[in-house]
Amino acid sequence: MFLDDDDDGHVVEPLTIETRLPRTERNQSIHEEEDEGMATVELASIMTTASNPVSPGPSSPPLGQVRRQDFVPPTRPSSTPFPHPEPRSTDLQFLRCQTDADAGMMDLDDQQQPHQPAAEQQQDLLPAMPPPSKRVGMNLNDLPAEIHECILDHLFGFRVSPTSKSSITRWGTALRHSRRKELSELSLVSLAWRVLIQERLYRHIKLKATVHDLRQSFTWFSQHPHLRSYIRHIEIWFPVFQPKYGPLALSAANTLPTVTADGLTNASYVLPVDNCALEEAFYFVAECFPEVCVMTLEGGERKKAPRVRHWIQEAPTAASTTITTDCYLHQCFPPRTMPKIASVRTLICKGQWNLIRGEADYETIMSALPNLQEWHGSYSKPKSKSYITMAEILARPMRLSTLNLCIEGDYRRELSFPPYFLKASTRVHFCSKLAQAAASPAMEHISYTGRVCKQFFVDLMARQRDPRQARLKSIDLTVKNCCRQVSHWNESGSGITDMNFINAFEALVLAGIRALGKFKSVEYLRIRYVDLDSPVPPLNPYFLLRDGWCSGVWSDAIISELNRVRPTTRFEDLAESFGEVGYNKDGRMTISPDFPKSKALSLKLSNYALLSSISIT
Repeated sequence: MFLDDDDDGHVVEPLTIETRLPRTERNQSIHEEEDEGMATVELASIMTTASNPVSPGPSSPPLGQVRRQDFVPPTRPSSTPFPHPEPRSTDLQFLRCQTDADAGMMDLDDQQQPHQPAAEQQQDLLPAMPPPSKRVGMNLNDLPAEIHECILDHLFGFRVSPTSKSSITRWGTALRHSRRKELSELSLVSLAWRVLIQERLYRHIKLKATVHDLRQSFTWFSQHPHLRSYIRHIEIWFPVFQPKYGPLALSAANTLPTVTADGLTNASYVLPVDNCALEEAFYFVAECFPEVCVMTLEGGERKKAPRVRHWIQEAPTAASTTITTDCYLHQCFPPRTMPKIASVRTLICKGQWNLIRGEADYETIMSALPNLQEWHGSYSKPKSKSYITMAEILARPMRLSTLNLCIEGDYRRELSFPPYFLKASTRVHFCSKLAQAAASPAMEHISYTGRVCKQFFVDLMARQRDPRQARLKSIDLTVKNCCRQVSHWNESGSGITDMNFINAFEALVLAGIRALGKFKSVEYLRIRYVDLDSPVPPLNPYFLLRDGWCSGVWSDAIISELNRVRPTTRFEDLAESFGEVGYNKDGRMTISPDFPKSKALSLKLSNYALLSSISIT
């Protein structure tokens, strides 16, 4: 290789390009040499001993190195979190799923776009996040229906039968649910939630049986017809009194005045004048609620409460007219019929004395409910007319499958039979009429709270001639007292310390076990006595047969009879005593039961004899 001098005297190196190579290979070799040169420069800068702002210097710099005072620290990278957050929007945006219409519009936009160059088409093939407006993701409506139900059940509480009080609305005032406003606003979340929440809110409504309220309710449901099909349980209550406001209250009044829109007034309560008739209420339900299946009629609770009118225009009494009976019945006032509500399967009557005071009242109500299957009736206060009226009704043929009747539900023991029961017992034996209703061909479940004795089961077995046709499955009796013949008034009391009552209760249980031998279809039998004033509530006698097992009171006669009629049925436990017997500081004998807070599974009837002379703590 030769070295030549140029005109300036500098040494010029010869060309290092191989001219014998093709042009393409020569360009490639030039680029490779340039890359090697750049790599050499970068390596030299890394290995230098001087420090730069972005790379640390040597661990032990030489002593002669002078620190520069004009050193500027590096700028903090943008990824470092700053103490003050950036302002962001707090508005929530609702991202919905892509629908078929949106997909069609996107395809149409693709077709209308012009042809792109090849380079741009290759760049479009690279993965990229779509804009927020076209981003596809999970939506609340995409969840299964079961998940929506679970979420709303957590907010509202689990749904039970239509007779439950879990979601009750009261027209005109407010929803009984404590969070009505919040739960109502949840219907704005989505269309699916709107339907589910309104279905829960309007499942059970309660209306005041006045002409004004029924008109207002009819207007509301006429304007919102989609809410009608949500009603499953409607409750109509008839006011038994209404306030009557007097003149403006004086400052010297001794009683607190009532605050009204017109000022302070004194109010007294009188009989209502705006109550609607039962015929109007049935017309309203029949026209507005096609899916209602449970109806509750509440007659009110008040001393000498007014009877609920059944017809819009009640027939005049015999004392107020001179028309003969035949003319009145056949010419002047032709027979009227109640509007039919075919969808109602269950009728609940509260304060039944104000609704049904005779056999004719019962027939009028039942004529409006042709498909009725269950009847739940309860009385506010016990009276002789309640037993007499129900005895007449129960003697008639029934098409019901379930009967739940409560005549006396105060659950208090008594020293002797009250006068109203003695008056009713001289006219009719209620246990025989109750057995007649239980022996109906369609009856499956019967529940009764009141006075009952062994004659109920005796007549029940006598009326059932063909046990194979019996459909009775459950019997539930809550005993107020056992009706029986007594020689003295103090022998007719009730309670765990009255042996006359305990003996009558044992006879009732024995008769019920004998009836099981004839009614093979009965799988549930409960006979219990409830005393809220009992010194030891777990000692209240009861007998329960369920799923082939028995618990409660027992004796040798009960066990032998049970082995005869149901050999496969056994007691869960047979205890010989109630607990330990001891003496308190006053020297009186006491009993400390082994089950002070739990339910007793075994109660031997002979041990109740000790309680008649022992003080219980």
